[in-house]
Amino acid sequence: MFNIAVKPEDNYLTYILKDLATDSRLEMVPSRGGIVTNWTIQGQQILYLDKERFKNPTLTVRGGIPILFPICGNLPNNIFSYNGREYIIKQHGFARDLPWEFVNQSQDNSARITLRLTSNPDTLAIYPFAFELNFTYELIGRKLIIHQEYTNKSSEEMPFSAGFHPYFYTPDKSQITLEIPARHYYDKTGETRFPFDGHLDFQLPEIDVFFTDLTENRVSFRDLKRKLRVTIFLEEFFSTIVFWTLKDKEFICIEPWSSPRNSINTKEKLKHLKPGESCRTKLEIEVGGLQS
Repeated sequence: MFNIAVKPEDNYLTYILKDLATDSRLEMVPSRGGIVTNWTIQGQQILYLDKERFKNPTLTVRGGIPILFPICGNLPNNIFSYNGREYIIKQHGFARDLPWEFVNQSQDNSARITLRLTSNPDTLAIYPFAFELNFTYELIGRKLIIHQEYTNKSSEEMPFSAGFHPYFYTPDKSQITLEIPARHYYDKTGETRFPFDGHLDFQLPEIDVFFTDLTENRVSFRDLKRKLRVTIFLEEFFSTIVFWTLKDKEFICIEPWSSPRNSINTKEKLKHLKPGESCRTKLEIEVGGLQS
């Protein structure tokens, strides 16, 4: 049995999706970047959220599952060059900062809510393309499926990259093991490659690295203390996995990106849509026990 409720919380209208059979509960706030803020399963906290930062609308959200569009990561000096002009786009783009429109919901065979983001004069001033994004969040059992549709509404080809920035709650990183199917990773700049044997040094003040050329379409981590395994299933749309964490914070971020940092300028694995064209993809996050 599935249920969807709406309530005001921290000055935002919050949608609550539930799968009552598995005691899975998902919270999301369309007006705050269409973000998923909370996910619990049988009382176990899956996502991290800095609640004080979330309450301040002038700050970006640190926690939940922020949406990245039309870029992932940052650009040198925040500059996007196109047709001889320079545009300023801040880190991870603007989708995570804008209010999304509620479109519809259903609770028949799963709990589903669809949100929409469209271009406006402010976005066109820094990213000269008309667009429409439709995301459907589906909660079923211990799985969250994010269905995505990207549409070019402009009269010329639209370049973009897109992704997500999930913050997973990890209160004890010494109990975390990674299952990322790659033999190497790169530092933040992409200039240095390191061998990967499944381990990263969580004692470092910060880890900010990325993986490409994955040999499987999934990445996972295990929380041995809490007996959880979180798996992200990737479609071909997502080419890059970024791993980011800070030593003194109770989170790890495993970020699926469609293309690497600064790809809107370098064109590396950059996505393009012709006028009127759409593309669809999905991302699945599943939580299970160690036996799964």
